[in-house]
Amino acid sequence: MTHATQTWASPQHRRSVVWIVALATLAIIFDGYDLVVYGTVLPTLMADPTQLGEISAQQGGALGSYALIGVMVGALLTGAFGDRVGRRKMMLINIVWFSVGMGAAAFSTSITMFGAFRFFTGIGVGGLVATAGAVVAEFAPPGKRNLFNAIVYSGVPAGGVLASLLAILLRDAIGWRGLFLIGALPLIVLLPLALMKLPESPAWLQSRGRSEEAQQVCAKFGFPLPSAAPVASTEKIGFAALATRKYALGTGLLGMMSFAGLLLTYGLNTWLPKIMADAGYNANGSLAFLLVLNGGAIIGGLLASKVADGRGPQSVIVTTFFLAAVALVLLTLGFPLPVLLTAVAIAGVGTIGTQVLIYGFVSNYYDTPARAAGVAWCAGFGRLGGIVGPVIGGLLIGAGFANNVNFYIFAGIALAGGLVTWFVPRPAVTVSPVRSSDRPAPTTVDV
Repeated sequence: MTHATQTWASPQHRRSVVWIVALATLAIIFDGYDLVVYGTVLPTLMADPTQLGEISAQQGGALGSYALIGVMVGALLTGAFGDRVGRRKMMLINIVWFSVGMGAAAFSTSITMFGAFRFFTGIGVGGLVATAGAVVAEFAPPGKRNLFNAIVYSGVPAGGVLASLLAILLRDAIGWRGLFLIGALPLIVLLPLALMKLPESPAWLQSRGRSEEAQQVCAKFGFPLPSAAPVASTEKIGFAALATRKYALGTGLLGMMSFAGLLLTYGLNTWLPKIMADAGYNANGSLAFLLVLNGGAIIGGLLASKVADGRGPQSVIVTTFFLAAVALVLLTLGFPLPVLLTAVAIAGVGTIGTQVLIYGFVSNYYDTPARAAGVAWCAGFGRLGGIVGPVIGGLLIGAGFANNVNFYIFAGIALAGGLVTWFVPRPAVTVSPVRSSDRPAPTTVDV
């Protein structure tokens, strides 16, 4: 990697990228808020049938999964259209979609209505998750991509921390409906900023043959001119590119990695407060475990991303998956509270923090014509794991199994995720035969 790829083209370039990363991070914070706020209100909804109706443990797990089904749909839709319509437009659409869904869920009067609006909200969340990685990968200097991706996707655990804190401080005062209304704030806070400060990706414009627009964006925001050439008419774009020899095997394994990471993320965030409440901790005490889980993910994920920028993300992700497995087993051994909290923090690094690293790995695995589709595939297929996680917890708890069984199953999934990560190949290079008379002069390529 050349030195130039690790520096800023100008102070304006740096300011513009900071704004873009900040906007993407705020969007993902509300993804994390949506993920965790349901877990914080689930005990209340199950204990008080006057809110939405009688909710069993199995129904609680199913309601947690409806949003994740929506996320999968939203991510796959974004993958189908994102590489064709652009990063900016997809971000704006999904900010509005998500906010409207959260606000509507707050006014639900039945389990069916609540589940429908959770699904609707999930579509917007999936679009945001799939688009944010593509945005950061195309704006951040190569030497900082893992760090900036980690900052953005650390918005997931940061949103979890926000939801946990607000639930502890405000749940009794504003109720679960008030907590959901807070999730609608991006419509009035984030959307106006995004309209002003979020440009279209010059690399995407260039790849679509819109070189003049790309130059205008670069001039306005201080970006260096992208080197990407327009996509050839024969080159596959979006999901079609993922099935080519260059990406097919890696795409399959990356999807399995994301499946494992999101199963752990959603399974623990949904059921950890309930498991700890059943273990004898009071309401605020059980929420504190959720706070530690997500706090550990933020700190650990950012530290691990710095290592990933130097050594590459693959080996780091293998290590964090292994740490998750060890920490989850420790939670079954009856250690004193300080040790348990430490284990929960390490579990946060190895589960939620690992998923943060996976998004960075995936975002930079693909070239511009396939990037949104690649991130969307991993976010979408991975959400199948997110759907399974809460359901597994609900089924085991509803069947009367000991809490330790949940932790052992999650630990085994973490080990499997690490094994899959180990075998992800570098993207295959497809070489077309070129006659010597047509061969271009050598060029310098940043890697």
